[in-house]
Amino acid sequence: MNDLPIDPRAPALLVRMDSNPFHHGTLAAIRTLGRVDIEVHAILARPYGPAVRTKYLAGCTDWTTTGADADTFLHTVLSAADRIGETPVLLPMDDITAIHIARHSHALATRFRISTPPSELPSRLADKGELATICRKLGVPHPDTLVMETPADLAEAERAYGYPMIAKWAKPWLVTRGRSTTLVHTAEQLRTLADQARGQPSELLLQRYIPPAPSADWFFHGYFRKDATCGFSGSGRKERAYPPAAGITTLGRWLDNPDIEQKATTLARSLGYAGILDLDFRYHAGDGQYYLLDFNPRVGAQFRLFAGSTRIDVIRAAYLDLTGQPLAPGAPQYGRTYLVENYDLLRKLAGGSSGGGWLAATRHSDELAWYARDDLRPFAGMVGHTFLRALRGRRA
Repeated sequence: MNDLPIDPRAPALLVRMDSNPFHHGTLAAIRTLGRVDIEVHAILARPYGPAVRTKYLAGCTDWTTTGADADTFLHTVLSAADRIGETPVLLPMDDITAIHIARHSHALATRFRISTPPSELPSRLADKGELATICRKLGVPHPDTLVMETPADLAEAERAYGYPMIAKWAKPWLVTRGRSTTLVHTAEQLRTLADQARGQPSELLLQRYIPPAPSADWFFHGYFRKDATCGFSGSGRKERAYPPAAGITTLGRWLDNPDIEQKATTLARSLGYAGILDLDFRYHAGDGQYYLLDFNPRVGAQFRLFAGSTRIDVIRAAYLDLTGQPLAPGAPQYGRTYLVENYDLLRKLAGGSSGGGWLAATRHSDELAWYARDDLRPFAGMVGHTFLRALRGRRA
């Protein structure tokens, strides 16, 4: 029942081009719109995963396997607009989709309601090398970063950063194998990564490691209007992660952090950013600074952590603004928690012990990523999909 001040005056189309079947943020986005009677459609890469089993999804189209060039993207998305009708709200669920939408906003703006940041800005922000350059120019704390181009760069990184250091792909959406970020402990491991980088479509970056510490990892989610003013935002602390201290948030908590809020909103305003964003920060006790680790120019998977007193979140905020409706974010719900059941269980099985037990967290968290009383099929699908993956892994 839609008892929120949201008029479902337009359908919505969510697009995700990466093929992670356990992307809980996609399910959360479908649910948060569908629960207020908005007709939700999606274009997803196979395997679709458990999210498509939600009762709130009106239709799903397979992302084409013929490539991610501009013509293919436009054809796929515009064909969906023809099927849906009206003028849908178009929301990217991953970096590459956000990049394509921004680059082709002129072709899409007559068929969709979209946020329009500067056309190349999402590409620059999602590129980890470009992000380092932007941060240097704007004076935003960011780990020292070096582009690996020659053997001399390896020696320079060893001299300047020491071990451990971080190695990451500048454009992770272009690299289909291996992890996007690696914690490098030895010279042998570093040279193996350098060998793997030859012929890859993305540069390999080497970065100074900021060690994890209790309560040091934070994130910021926000929606910014076309004039780069903030319409909705929240800062949260990563209580638990998988892999521990280096992976995705499995348990997050909404907390007041004026320092991060100020850094994030100032950065977005300086860039002229419009749309949804997800920023990752790590606090370094050595100098008392919050370092920006990632700038994701799209919705973050744990965005439902930030549902205020009026139950507005970044997806609903974007919908309201893009359909010309008043945006009233309400009061922050500090202390609210959000748990990702499957990844938090993997964290527990991998030996993670911080923050209490898994069963207790599932009982006491304010919202779960998969389980919902009004929409049980995605949770059942997640359990079954996880079991089948484990079974295939044992047989391999």
